[in-house]
Amino acid sequence: MPERYHSIAVVVMMRLGKYHFGRIEVDGVPYEQDLEILLQEVRAWRRKEGHRVYSEDLAGVLAEGPQVLIVGTGYTGLLRVTPEAERLVRDRGIELDVLRTGEAVDAYNELAPRKRVCALLHLTC
Repeated sequence: MPERYHSIAVVVMMRLGKYHFGRIEVDGVPYEQDLEILLQEVRAWRRKEGHRVYSEDLAGVLAEGPQVLIVGTGYTGLLRVTPEAERLVRDRGIELDVLRTGEAVDAYNELAPRKRVCALLHLTC
């Protein structure tokens, strides 16, 4: 009798931890630049302008199709999401959480086991 195999989707969730001004660990690996936390990848996040998030700064995360996008606005919260970028995210039906980076790390770790979550993290200011 032939065996039957069933494919199983495996979701890989990264763990964010040890955030300090200008530094964060992702799965134990330290980073010292702003980051895009995608569904299965971490990469440097470069923006059009240092402390503003424009629509074009969201291309990487929007391509992932997350249910939730978390934006970490920095240690003191200096980064701002433009109204156009906010509208673009919400028009796609994506929940947007804009928080200081320390709070964003906690929110990501809480939500990622249950939902498709991406994060954009500003590590300084």
